[in-house]
Amino acid sequence: MNAPLYNTEILRLAATIPHHARLPDAMGSSEKRSPICGSRVTVDINTDAEGRVSELGLLVRACALGQASASLLGAAVIGKTPAEIAAARDQLAAWLGGTGPLPDWPGFALFTPVLPHSARHASIRLAFEAAAEAAAAAAAKVPA
Repeated sequence: MNAPLYNTEILRLAATIPHHARLPDAMGSSEKRSPICGSRVTVDINTDAEGRVSELGLLVRACALGQASASLLGAAVIGKTPAEIAAARDQLAAWLGGTGPLPDWPGFALFTPVLPHSARHASIRLAFEAAAEAAAAAAAKVPA
């Protein structure tokens, strides 16, 4: 293992993913897979009457970086709107790609050592990509 990429905090997060079970009858679900490394993340979301995430289910089959990212998602996504999740996804992609500032989501600074390793970026983005898609699908089911 390369210590700058896999530090103690990343490994701790990878081992403590919250909401680590699929939701039965989820309002929105999405699975994303990284073709580079084969990491896969499935996100199930239920929303409340205001369209905010009320329940989350995660199935994570990813490397430690993908698991840590899913853990950060799970720790802070409850109460977020689909727009806030999509913004976090876009900010994360821009930051990893070198075209934006550190995203406004708790814990992303942990991935700073990964920035020069573009082959690792896809697994970090998976949970947020799947969550944004699942939240949008769930929101479409909430009556206006």
